[in-house]
Amino acid sequence: MTHRGSRVLHVGALSRVEGEGALHVSVRDGRVTDARLSIYEPPRFFEAFLRGRAHTEPPDITARVCGICPVAYQMSACRAIEDACGVEVGGQLAALRRLLYCGEWIESQALHIYLLHAPDFLGRDGAIELARTHRAEVERGLRLKQAGNALLELLGGRAVHPVNVRLGGFHRVPTAAELRPLADRLRAARDDAWETLRWVSGFGFPDAAVDADLLALAEPGTYAIERGTPRVLPADPARPAYGFPVREFTRHVVEEQVPHSTALHSRLDGRRHLTGPLARFALSGRWLAPELCEAAVSAGLGDPRQARRDSVCRNPFRSIVIRALEVIHAIDEALRIIAAYEPPPCPALDVPPRAATGHGATEAPRGLLYHRYRMDVDGTLTDALLVPPTAQNQGAIEEDLRRTTQFALDSGSPTDAELTALCERAIRNHDPCISCSTHFLDLTVDRG
Repeated sequence: MTHRGSRVLHVGALSRVEGEGALHVSVRDGRVTDARLSIYEPPRFFEAFLRGRAHTEPPDITARVCGICPVAYQMSACRAIEDACGVEVGGQLAALRRLLYCGEWIESQALHIYLLHAPDFLGRDGAIELARTHRAEVERGLRLKQAGNALLELLGGRAVHPVNVRLGGFHRVPTAAELRPLADRLRAARDDAWETLRWVSGFGFPDAAVDADLLALAEPGTYAIERGTPRVLPADPARPAYGFPVREFTRHVVEEQVPHSTALHSRLDGRRHLTGPLARFALSGRWLAPELCEAAVSAGLGDPRQARRDSVCRNPFRSIVIRALEVIHAIDEALRIIAAYEPPPCPALDVPPRAATGHGATEAPRGLLYHRYRMDVDGTLTDALLVPPTAQNQGAIEEDLRRTTQFALDSGSPTDAELTALCERAIRNHDPCISCSTHFLDLTVDRG
């Protein structure tokens, strides 16, 4: 059947996108009429079983939400609870938190670049097949991930689900002597990170543009990671950029149930939005080091120092290049923090409870992660809300699938297998899942 006929592409079981899901694409007379990423993840009940717990517990409990990005959940939880309690963590404790988060950015982005995303650009089915032809590159990626893990192990107590984070700081802070060996390792990792950027910049990138508002934290003078204020860059150039306080997040980002998915979809002021590397680079790229800005220009991302809206990179296929830039930035930040480190007088500030509601947001590798907690006077949690980046990106991912599939149909007569591969790439651009996303489309076709 030619693509001018009708067909339904149905993927009955995707591997985990924070759970299990399916893909459904309908084509009628050569037009894509429906593209749905249907998530049927089993209930995890994190928000429900946070209710009734002590205000000191969310950093440890929420770290179990994700095995690759536990620090994002811990830091967002800490910021929200501390906000409710009126405590602001600063100085060397805040620097150590940023250092810990840099470790997560390094290991998570390296994992995505080398093991999940690069095989798409090089015509390989997965990381094992890639290692057969690009062993040196895969080993470089593993070294980068190990460098990030080393930061997590020292500061967090272990690389997966860290146990050393607490409200107000840490259970134990490192000595300067313990951090020095990490600096040596990070300097070597920096060379690997620059080689990574040069490598991925040479990939072939299809023409594409995400049609969604971009949402990320922003903080003047720095590339936001563990703190910042939500900022929006609308897709429509006629609409001005704007921001809002973290405490007003749920007034702007509204979650809604859709018939085809148990995962909530989010809309930003009534529109599709995207959070993650593209959004961060568009809103904060100007604060990257000059050599990184110049590297971005050479890599085809445009100059982030320019204020022109038409120069913003909206091509999701190029997100792998931005991730490589972010790895270099995270390494540079880690080296800066280690060089200036002096152990604080105490490992944590006191965070006494009070009856209040607190809000916190940080930039996980996949994008903005928001937490809200309500507690009573003795610190017992009465309500909890977690809004992860993957849930926010669902609508934009579906629109990407529709536009990408339509472009392929208009450009030729792709087979079902070719459309399947294209859909896989479109989804992996956004890194919606670490667990099993290398092989998550088993395609069945119901032809009309």
